[in-house]
Amino acid sequence: MADAAVLPETAAVAWRPRVDDARLREAGRRWTGTSLFHAVGFGLTGVLLLVLSPWTFPLALIFFAHAWAIPELYANRGAKVLRPGRRTEPAPERIALGLLGDLVGHDARDLLERTGLVLERGRLGAWLVGPVGAVLVRPGARRLHCFCVLVPDPALPTGDRVAHLLLALREDEVGFATVANGAFSGAPWRLRRRLPRRARPGLDAAVTAARSGVG
Repeated sequence: MADAAVLPETAAVAWRPRVDDARLREAGRRWTGTSLFHAVGFGLTGVLLLVLSPWTFPLALIFFAHAWAIPELYANRGAKVLRPGRRTEPAPERIALGLLGDLVGHDARDLLERTGLVLERGRLGAWLVGPVGAVLVRPGARRLHCFCVLVPDPALPTGDRVAHLLLALREDEVGFATVANGAFSGAPWRLRRRLPRRARPGLDAAVTAARSGVG
């Protein structure tokens, strides 16, 4: 990817510093801290209620449920960036998918046919691009970041929406991550179990790419 290229959309979010490795690590720590704050806070409250009185068991269960559910809701929010968007008529969808296939290599084309997602290797990690966002699996595959991206024309066929995001990513990877809105950051396994079954091979491929080295 050409470092000199800058996405025009970055002008609309001029107050955001351009993303780099340090800022991604900081964002990951914030997501982890927020999840721990909720999970530990609700969990300890449930334990305290039981210590004060066993009769508070039903209320303690509610706090334990919140401790489990809130991190899961965060992961579910991240999974939405890889879920299929609204589809148009079958004929335009087939044409758009065929044109998108021309933009990627053989292996990525096979993954696209199976999952509807495109694997793209970048400097920041391995990207998995869908119609409404993308997931960045960081080198080493211990953490990923989910980004929600608004495509200007939601009436476009799914393949065209994916192509729009893919070309923007190739033009300016850092700008793409800067413009996009973070939806979740955490371990790949937390996201995988919230994904539709069809999308899971795509995430597995991105994890493999991130572990083997990208760029």
